[in-house]
Amino acid sequence: MPIVAPSLLASNFLILGEECKMVNESEADWFHLDVMDGRFVPNISFGLPVIEKIRTVAQKPCDVHLMVEEPERYAADFRNAGADHLIVHLEACPHLHRNIQQIKSLGMKAGVAINPHTPVQMLQDILQDIDIVLVMSVNPGFGGQQFIPHTLQKIKLLRQRIDQLGLGALIEVDGGVNLQNAKMIIDAGAHVLVAGNTIFSATDPASVIHQLKHIQ
Repeated sequence: MPIVAPSLLASNFLILGEECKMVNESEADWFHLDVMDGRFVPNISFGLPVIEKIRTVAQKPCDVHLMVEEPERYAADFRNAGADHLIVHLEACPHLHRNIQQIKSLGMKAGVAINPHTPVQMLQDILQDIDIVLVMSVNPGFGGQQFIPHTLQKIKLLRQRIDQLGLGALIEVDGGVNLQNAKMIIDAGAHVLVAGNTIFSATDPASVIHQLKHIQ
């Protein structure tokens, strides 16, 4: 059964408290929170004050995805804001191992995200040190994009390598996840489904979460 992580980037910020309540009461497992700086990606989303408020009501882990340059400058602040997992981009971290050490030393689970053009082999020397691999199945920066089909092959390769090494890293997939492709994504080897528009644009978001959780 997959882990389902609704992406609050797609929620209605005017009723954010109600959206959080829906996630709490649903079968969702995590809150997925996308932080964008307008530099690493061509968009700006939300930051520490919003996450602090979400954390006051969230009854499930906060999975914070940093699409930012120099994430090491903010790691402690996001821990203090309530992040349970902190995911940084391989492409933004020239000293990635140091970033991972920092995140773990702060008591959070450490994740590494890779963009669609980044081969999974780039993770070879860090896989044993991380808790989560976030495979971007769209180009980061905007919600509502179409799933990139080649992502399935990347997930398969990654899962094979993780299993071969006997590691516990979870494969998380973010971008264009919906009820039509979720089974293919899970069958390829993913553990975590991040979904934004698919959930929050639905007339019954909790039902969509249920369907994703029990995908056949």
